[in-house]
Amino acid sequence: MSDKQLALVIDLNVCVGCHACVTSCKEWNTSGWAGPLTDLSPYGGDPKGVFFNRVQTFECGTFPNTETVHFPKSCLHCEEPPCVPVCPTGASYKRDSDGIVLVDYDKCIGCKYCSWSCPYGAREFDEVQGVMKKCTLCVDRIYDTSIPEDRRKPACVLACPPSARIFGDIKDPESEASKAIRENAGFQLMPEWGTQPANHYLPRRKTAMRLHEDELVRADNPLKLEAELPKPAFSSPTVDEMSSW
Repeated sequence: MSDKQLALVIDLNVCVGCHACVTSCKEWNTSGWAGPLTDLSPYGGDPKGVFFNRVQTFECGTFPNTETVHFPKSCLHCEEPPCVPVCPTGASYKRDSDGIVLVDYDKCIGCKYCSWSCPYGAREFDEVQGVMKKCTLCVDRIYDTSIPEDRRKPACVLACPPSARIFGDIKDPESEASKAIRENAGFQLMPEWGTQPANHYLPRRKTAMRLHEDELVRADNPLKLEAELPKPAFSSPTVDEMSSW
């Protein structure tokens, strides 16, 4: 097991579901080391495509006490990744230097064993190249010395408007990621599987909702006609009569 584990920490209380992480990930990786991220019939009736990061949005609660939850999900870079031992060619592997789980496209035969073993559905099959793909934590970016040091972060982290995504070494107790987990009750997704996912989530904080019945109906609803709209009289001056042209 590596002494260093790079990972993402995602604050569910801050994420607004804007999909900036999705689009920035797609833009960077489709032309980078892990690309291309193939799209098939993107504007057709049955669009398909490869995405390393996806945002699931759902509503919970009972009206009127409901809330919308945005849940970003990508490869969790498990410390005990089940996708690695099932790979017959060794294409899926976990790096000792930083704990990142990657796929060697030259070895991958597209058998999909890794996707079947992943309990998080984080693997994507590229139908054009015939190989499995997944989040790399932008490994080609975070170690690129030609990029300013403060920009050596995954594309999704840099693009997030409300800073809901934190990147760092979760085994370093002084890292921003470790502090966020420790101080905000960070949790792992489905820990019962024993995969020890490196990516963590910060839980949503419940806020009291105080609603009055008159607030449930918009008073300024433009579709609600209180009465017949006023009409100008036939004797009213026209624009032509009042203007200088």
